[in-house]
Order: sequence, then C-alpha cells, then structure tokens
Amino acid sequence: MGSEADLAPSRRKPVLFFDIDNCLYPRSTKVHDLMAELIDQYFVKHLDIPFEEAVRLHREYYTNYGLAIEGLVRHHQIDPLDYNTKVDDALPLEEIIKPNPALRSLLEDIDKTKVTMWLFTNAYVTHGRRVVKLLGIEDLFDGLTYCDYAQQPLICKPHPDMYRRGMREAGIERVEDCFFVDDSYLNCVKAKEFGWTAAHLVEEGLPIPQTPASQYQIRNLLELRNIYPQFFKSTSKT
Repeated sequence: MGSEADLAPSRRKPVLFFDIDNCLYPRSTKVHDLMAELIDQYFVKHLDIPFEEAVRLHREYYTNYGLAIEGLVRHHQIDPLDYNTKVDDALPLEEIIKPNPALRSLLEDIDKTKVTMWLFTNAYVTHGRRVVKLLGIEDLFDGLTYCDYAQQPLICKPHPDMYRRGMREAGIERVEDCFFVDDSYLNCVKAKEFGWTAAHLVEEGLPIPQTPASQYQIRNLLELRNIYPQFFKSTSKT
C-alpha cells in the first residue's frame, strides 16, 4: 500500500473507500464478538468496575462516539496505545481470518486506471494492516486511513473530520468523487450527509433497516459490481 507522501495532491481519479472490519470479512468470523469481550475485560480491569457496568459503559461509549476507546480516553484518560495492545493487537486473528480468493478476485476486477482503492477504518494501523494481509489483499489497495490512537483528540468515523482526513490522505478534493462501502449504518448515514456516495453492507441474515442509511444497500460485496459498475473491468452483473 502507498502512503500519503507517495500520492500526488492533484489526483483526479475517484476514490473507492472500503471499511475493513465486518466488511472485508463476514460477521460470522466472530471477530467483533471476541473484540467486545476483550474491551469489556479492559473496562473491568482498568476502570475497576463490575462486569455488568463495563458492558453498559462499553455500549454507551460505542453508541455516543463510534468507538469505545474514545470514551475511555475522553473520560478516563487511558493510554490508547496500551488499549490497542491489549485489545486489537491481542486478537488471535491468524486463527480466524484466512485468504479469501473470491474477495481477491472481486477486488482485482476493479480498474485502478479509473479509481483509487483506499482502506478506511476506525481501527489502529496495526490492526488494519494485519487484517488485509491475512485476507491476502493488502497489495490491492493504494493506502489506508485509520483512527490514529497516538493523536489527541481521537478522530474516527462518523465524525466529519474523519471523512475529510480520508479525502486528504487519498488525494481527492471533491466529495462527488468519493464512493464508500461500510457495514455501519451510522457511518453510511454520515458519509451520505457529507456528500459521499455510500453503500451500506447489510449481510444476509441481518434485518434490513426501515430507513436506508445511504444511496445503496447491499447484502454482499459482490453487489458492488452492480452499484459501482463504472469501476469494474468486467461488466457481468451478480
């Protein structure tokens, strides 16, 4: 993957932003569940509170800020890099996430002469890079915008400044040239409000929202061929 320094600021190609967790791999891997357990344990240990209160506070911070860690930093002054070591980097991802040939085939069919492929995650850089490496797709992306746990205040989706950061780092100036896929309802709502074209990934088996989050709603990443056909080499519909 390239870095911000490698990119020409005058790039005019559109950018296709991909969320990572529960988007490039399915929820059925249970990575989110394992992460939630580690977060709850972190709350218990570092805030010295009962488990039930940890679960409640974890949910409250995630709902209010988009990330549990933001609430921990904001209200309890924890060290976010220590949190990353004990939560994200402690996940046994090597035992869970495997190369996905079908995903790689889909991503390889995206015409990079027409669009820039960019990772866009609320995780820290170490987690994001580890996931795409395990999936066997790290070489297909031009760069990665992540929540920088070393920076204060923390900026993450769905805050508008995170979308601005993504654009700046991907070298794109117009919101009309930004396309996005994410499994988070709120992230897609805010992306659309910001001016991006967003696809909300709602996996099979999950309830369809009564009100769509954004311009598009898909059940599988393969449907990106249908909604963003201008970016694919192949014209076949799924």
